[in-house]
Amino acid sequence: MSTPWTVADIPSQRGRTAVVTGANSGLGLATARALADAGAHVVLAVRDTGRGEAAARTVPGDVEVRRLDLADLSSVREFAGAWTGDLDVLVNNAGIMMVPQGRTADGFELQFGTNHLGHFALTVLLLPHITDRVVTVSSGLHRSGEVVLDDLGWERRTYSPTGAYGASKLANLLFALELQRRLTAAGSTVRSMAAHPGYAATNLQSHTGDRLKDLVLKLGNRFIAQSDTDGALPTLFAATADLPGGSYAGPSGFQEGRGAPTLVGRSQAASDVQLAQDLWTASERLTGVS
Repeated sequence: MSTPWTVADIPSQRGRTAVVTGANSGLGLATARALADAGAHVVLAVRDTGRGEAAARTVPGDVEVRRLDLADLSSVREFAGAWTGDLDVLVNNAGIMMVPQGRTADGFELQFGTNHLGHFALTVLLLPHITDRVVTVSSGLHRSGEVVLDDLGWERRTYSPTGAYGASKLANLLFALELQRRLTAAGSTVRSMAAHPGYAATNLQSHTGDRLKDLVLKLGNRFIAQSDTDGALPTLFAATADLPGGSYAGPSGFQEGRGAPTLVGRSQAASDVQLAQDLWTASERLTGVS
C-alpha cells in the first residue's frame, strides 16, 4: 500500500514559474505557498493588490503580485497581454460561491462569469506561453450543476445561488475536458488538469447574502471542514505530480470530503464531450477570445 501524497512529495520547482489566481487567501494562498516553498517563482494573481501584497509577505520564497479581476474581461486581457516569457503552470483557483444574483463588468451572470468565463479567457490568452499544465479548480458540487446553453445568464430561469455555483463548477470541468481534447489534437504536450478541494475551510462560504446560510457554512468550516492547507493538496497534486492529461484530483476520504489527494471520478454531465465542445463555442462567442 502506497503512502498518502503530501507536500513533501512535490518535486523541486526551481526554475519554474506558476500563476495562481485568487492567491491572497484560502486555497490559493496555500497553493502559492507550497509551490514557492518548492522553489517556484509564483505570481499571485489577485483582484485586490493591497491584500495580495499582504499575503505575499507571509510567503517565504520568490513571489510577486499582479492585478487580475476575473469578473472584468478588460482586466483579464491586460494581465495576459503583459505576460512575457514561459509560464510552466497556470492554476485557475479563484472563485466565488453561492452569492446573490449579480453581473460581471461585461454583463455575465456573476458566478458563471467569474468562475468559468474569466478563467476560460485567461487560459486561452496565456496558452501560447504555457509549457507544462493548466489546473482548473472545480468542486464536488459540480454534480448538482446543470449547464443550460441557451440560458447561461439565468435570464429565463429563477436564479438559484446554489444552482449557479454548481453550474459554474460543472463548466470548469467541461472546460478542462475540452481543453485537453484540443491540446491532444494539436499534438501539444501541455496538460489540462482539474482538481477539487473537498470540504475545505475558506472565506468563500461567507458571502451568500443569507445570514442563516452564512452561519451554517461558518459552523461547518469550524467543526467539519479540513484546513485550507489540506484542501489545497489535490490542486498541488494535479499541478506537480506525474499524471496524465485530463486527470481530476480530489480527496480520498469519505465522499471526497477530506483526505490525501487521489484521482477521482466526475458526473456523467462533466464527461459529456459534445456539451464540452458546445460550451467552448459559447464561451468563445461570449468572451470574444478564441
